[in-house]
Amino acid sequence: MRKFDSLSEREILALAISLEEEDERIYADYAEGLRQDFPATAAVFDGMREEESGHRRRLIDLFRKKFGDHIPLIRRHDVKGFLTRQPVWLTQPLRLDVIRNQVSAMEVESRRFYERASGRTQDAATRQLLDDLVQEERKHQKKADALEEDKLKPEVKVSEDAANRKLFVLQIIQPGLAGLMDGSVSTLAPVFAAAFATHSSSDAFRVGLAASIGAGISMGFAEALSDDGSLTGRGHPWVRGGVCGLMTALGGIGHTLPFLFPDFRVAMTAAIVVVAIELAIISWIRHKYMDSPLFSAAVQVGLGGLLVFGTGVLIGSS
Repeated sequence: MRKFDSLSEREILALAISLEEEDERIYADYAEGLRQDFPATAAVFDGMREEESGHRRRLIDLFRKKFGDHIPLIRRHDVKGFLTRQPVWLTQPLRLDVIRNQVSAMEVESRRFYERASGRTQDAATRQLLDDLVQEERKHQKKADALEEDKLKPEVKVSEDAANRKLFVLQIIQPGLAGLMDGSVSTLAPVFAAAFATHSSSDAFRVGLAASIGAGISMGFAEALSDDGSLTGRGHPWVRGGVCGLMTALGGIGHTLPFLFPDFRVAMTAAIVVVAIELAIISWIRHKYMDSPLFSAAVQVGLGGLLVFGTGVLIGSS
């Protein structure tokens, strides 16, 4: 990687062209990714893409006048000091709050780049253009706000925020909750059956660990293979499967860890407390994201957990 201060004027202009092209493509990716579910926000990013395209054309025109037609390929990762950006295609599903934060960071970084680049050049025409771009980047956020006001009317923004929450629930919360419920409830029987059958903390821990990891793998594959998300809008299948599998394993490991205590009574007491906490968390998530009444969710989850726990105790004690 090169230090920014070592770049020549030709290299600075080439880097600026590359940065504007990258920002333009990012805005285009955001617009395309959001168009189906958030058309008004997609229109905002279409406008911002056009802004970046104009910057790129002006930089290319100046480069051709000064250095000819060949523009060397210099990217942000070739120069020290730039932030690392997560590729858009790896950030699925797209979330509005994450995108807006990323856009703010992009604009600040671009402005600082042009401020430093302007201070490095001695050519009047180059410095004039870079100074103009500094001012335009400062105004870009205001232009973005103006575009948002034009395209995102209050009622549209409320509708899109609601749609964003619905997608988050479908793609993350729902598979995560299914995994957490399965891991927390279904592993109760084998863990406590082993505990009451052997009265050994170490034996119960091994059974619980095996049950939790096995259930996590099973649930992860089951969720990933259930549908590809193309018709249901539930997002990438392997993302859902990963979330579901991870939460399944965590749900089972939670009440397995107390059996690391060598004293069986202490381990059993701690495990029961953890189970109560797990069931309370599940009830709260169902209430917050699945619109279930808190009391009804607590009764349903608690009853299911109690039945599975009782099954494990009866089998282990027999």
